[in-house]
Amino acid sequence: MVGAVSFACIARRDISHPKSPMPPEFRFDDGAAYDRYMGVWSRLVGASFLDWLAPPPGLRWLDVGCGNGAFTKMIAERCAPAMIHGIDPAEGQLAFARTQLPSSVARFERGDAMALPFADDSMDAAVMPLVIFFVPEPAVGVAEMARVVRAGGIVCAYAWDMPGRGFPYAAVNDVLRETGIRSPKEANPDASRLDRMRELWTGAGLQNVETREITVERSFAGFDDYWDIILGGPSAGQFLRAFSAEERERFQGLLRERLGIGDAREPFRVSARANAVRGLAP
Repeated sequence: MVGAVSFACIARRDISHPKSPMPPEFRFDDGAAYDRYMGVWSRLVGASFLDWLAPPPGLRWLDVGCGNGAFTKMIAERCAPAMIHGIDPAEGQLAFARTQLPSSVARFERGDAMALPFADDSMDAAVMPLVIFFVPEPAVGVAEMARVVRAGGIVCAYAWDMPGRGFPYAAVNDVLRETGIRSPKEANPDASRLDRMRELWTGAGLQNVETREITVERSFAGFDDYWDIILGGPSAGQFLRAFSAEERERFQGLLRERLGIGDAREPFRVSARANAVRGLAP
């Protein structure tokens, strides 16, 4: 068992310490690295989400927390939208997103999920993909989506089930905690629970609210492939890149044990679970 292994050789790092080189927040600035880390997962779960949503063509979409545009691009390719507006607070992510779609299809700008820069009833559909647990006040974010969507329009979201360990890299976070490393936390992980999402949608006055679970799997060529991807991630990666060779080797051993990987050269699969919700604006 991982818990029985000594962690004495792994240095404790606390990002709240004033001398710590690690920022006490998530950083989503490198769009290309983030695409390998989360964009692939986003497309896997996004495809199932859009199949379930089955939106009609010709809608004006708002992608709240669009990041590097991975899901925005899926909307463009699968839903024949009239236009997509994407907002995100990270300019580095937006710069990458703008390379993925022409401005005639999608427009990306900096924005706050709790103060959307759009008029009332100006959109046909609003989606918050893998974002709601980062919003400081999720109820405000949902209310804002409901505000900008016209009557009868779609307000929807999907999010990794954080409390239920549905996050794709839950094993990495587990080992970080067990080695005494305090990594950045989502602002509101409970907002990704299925029952909480339903409460948020009904609380915003949305109608015909439905929820569902979505499970997806991703293949990795081997442990080195997996390790390179998490090194480029915005949360755990900032710690792992600072490890000494000894710390890295020990951490990798613990992580392989957690993932059930024997031969590091063999391909393997990881599953993840998201919760989804949809409703209609009143």
